[in-house]
Amino acid sequence: MRMIVDVNFPIEPFNTLVRNGTVGQKIQQILADIKPEAVYFSERNGKRGGIFIVDISEPSQVPAIAEPFFLTFDATVEFRVAMTPEDLGAAGLEALGEKYG
Repeated sequence: MRMIVDVNFPIEPFNTLVRNGTVGQKIQQILADIKPEAVYFSERNGKRGGIFIVDISEPSQVPAIAEPFFLTFDATVEFRVAMTPEDLGAAGLEALGEKYG
């Protein structure tokens, strides 16, 4: 299942890792481990953030994706299901509309 992983990095310890020159190495290590399909870094509510697109086959994989961000950066991590247009088309919205509409 494709998931959107929304990560918000607090100012610390991120600033300290930038100053001591290790932040890039730590991010690269996490990316190598979680193997995202896509990665975007951006400002998030005045702080650093990132959006990672990952494909997981079972819910037990969630901790392996979230924990590196929790433990390395004290980050907050949110997961959302991501659907392609084909996924949405297969959802049976019309039948649900007839049943519940």
